[in-house]
Amino acid sequence: MTVTGTSQQGRSSQHDPVGNEPPTGVNPVLAHSDLPHGLPDFGAISDADFLPAFETAMADHLAEVDAIASNPDTPTFANTIAALEFSGRSLARASGVFFNLVGPDTNPTRNEIAQQLSTRLTDHGNEIALDPRLFARISELYAQIETLDLTEPQRRLLARRYRDAVRSGAGRQSPDQDEMRTISSRLAYLTTAFSQRILDDTNASAVLVESVAELDGLSAGEIAAARRAAIDAGHGSGHLLTLELPTSQSVLTSLSDPAVRRRIFDASVRRCSRGNDFDTRELVLEIVTLRARRAHLLGYRDHAEYVIAEETAPGPAAVETLLRELAASATRAAEREIAQLDTSDGPIGPADLTYRLVRERRSQAAVPLDDFADYCELDTVIENGVFHAAKVLYGLRFTPRPDLPAYHPDVRVWEVFDESDTSIGLFLGDYYARPSKRGGAWMNNIVDQSAVLGDRPIVVNVLNLTEPDAGEPCLLTMDQLTTLFHEFGHALHGLLSAVDYPSQSGTSVPRDFVEFPSQVNEMWALHPDVLANYARHHRTGTAIPAELAEAARESVRTESAHSTVEYLAAAILDLAWHRVTVDDTVTDVEAFEARVLTDAGLDPELIPPRYRSAYFNHVFGGGYSAGYYSYIWSEVLDAETEQWFLAEGGLRRESGSRFAASTLSRGDSVDPLVAHQGLIGRTARIEPLLLRRGLLEVPGSA
Repeated sequence: MTVTGTSQQGRSSQHDPVGNEPPTGVNPVLAHSDLPHGLPDFGAISDADFLPAFETAMADHLAEVDAIASNPDTPTFANTIAALEFSGRSLARASGVFFNLVGPDTNPTRNEIAQQLSTRLTDHGNEIALDPRLFARISELYAQIETLDLTEPQRRLLARRYRDAVRSGAGRQSPDQDEMRTISSRLAYLTTAFSQRILDDTNASAVLVESVAELDGLSAGEIAAARRAAIDAGHGSGHLLTLELPTSQSVLTSLSDPAVRRRIFDASVRRCSRGNDFDTRELVLEIVTLRARRAHLLGYRDHAEYVIAEETAPGPAAVETLLRELAASATRAAEREIAQLDTSDGPIGPADLTYRLVRERRSQAAVPLDDFADYCELDTVIENGVFHAAKVLYGLRFTPRPDLPAYHPDVRVWEVFDESDTSIGLFLGDYYARPSKRGGAWMNNIVDQSAVLGDRPIVVNVLNLTEPDAGEPCLLTMDQLTTLFHEFGHALHGLLSAVDYPSQSGTSVPRDFVEFPSQVNEMWALHPDVLANYARHHRTGTAIPAELAEAARESVRTESAHSTVEYLAAAILDLAWHRVTVDDTVTDVEAFEARVLTDAGLDPELIPPRYRSAYFNHVFGGGYSAGYYSYIWSEVLDAETEQWFLAEGGLRRESGSRFAASTLSRGDSVDPLVAHQGLIGRTARIEPLLLRRGLLEVPGSA
């Protein structure tokens, strides 16, 4: 697909043919930057620079590793493990620049480069991991780990290096190693193709509505945005309703026309399974098969066992037990929710459910939340909410830097200072949706913090909000407000990192722990002290009424069981796909999906999973394979930590300092669970999570 319009804007969106040589001199991707903290000079970089930069960086990296592997001196932590950690810095720089662009601002050229790099970088990593000379040095050190005079971060780094090499196939015989290389390279290609097809089919599946009357229920701003989207897509008339990445589309809660709701719902659930060029089902089956084979070669039962061996969860069985127990409780709660809905307008189908749920909640609410967004203007929330909480808790100050180059005109840059007025990093905010941006919200690091290297973090938050018309405000729904605070929790994890080694920096923690700090940060979105600081009517400037503020907090305390079922269905589906073994044969994606969900006691026809397999980018295109359970697993820690913060007095600098010292600053330099136990004084319990999600059932209740 050819991406047009805003997707090709931006200072670095120059579409030279792939492989063109850059101008003579130092490649601008790799060139030293005099900008604060080494911020890349995006204006000096063209797409033609990327492949040559990676070629140079990979060659330099291999030369550095060869010097380490062939070192005649006895292996030491310094000449082997630390040396490896500090090698490949040019490659890290190139990756930080390029892969930050591919997610939020891709184009056909970048897609082609990403596809090439997916296999080349995997092959590059395998060449290093499977170098027998290097593995011998690492193994010799690992055998002495109990007697070497190492700090805890150094012990963890050595153990990680050894496990990573083993899990890459080092130590296996040549035939197995050759197959491992082939599998890894093929998986890199397939997962990249999966992500690209999702973006293409999500754009292609947008629903064109000809009559504005069919948009009844949407705000004037949403209708205007739909008209702009239609114009940008080349439609001479009508309004284009673009799709979000999850199955549930937010517009379904507002649209009163059931026929339009069904069109949007059907477009959402049929993505990437329509038999067109963007169909991903054959990719899913091949990815699952190859992951199962790789796990088998390494001695694991399945891919889930292979993945969870490196996480904080004890194993797939424990994860499956938790998910099924929660699903049973959430399903009962959802059935009670649905039983209360008004059916006078006819039977409730999957396209109607969120609309009816919202309508029921409004009818029961003492104070409707319809006007809540009027008090949540994006810029005000960022400055007086998100940044305010970070200042009170952690002593951070965010200074706008419009003079610094970003990778797209929509992206804003802030310099971050601590209490001593020391600049500790840069924060980039990329908030508006565009056709070149994949769906969802996430955090990236362009530069990882490292005390030894003297690197300060450069962190990016990406959202997909609808950009308002010129002069109009961007008003946040409750879900968008929560997402803004959530992603900033990831940003804080990166910005407050204070470790020596870059691979232990910030969010470089076990996958089922990485969501914990971001989920904790959600608690401040509606905290009275924070809400009072930002919640002003976007036109009048008046403070949010107390009863509306309390109604917003109550709505969060009584989260819909529907959303919990959606999430759990996706987590169960992810785990099931990755419990497939080499002896299992799966040929039909939809049949497998239906069987797994029905077997778990879920009704996928009424409440589909948050992501169906064909567009489940987290697990088939991203890094969450066999790890989507992480959100609920981390939420156990989050719910406990929220109670700890409240018991300590809420929004207090002392509490923020303790949380930063125990968690945000430590990255993977310490055992994260041990650190959390030290913070709250005991092992986390599940009851606060069950209470928060409304799943703590009272004995004898209907």
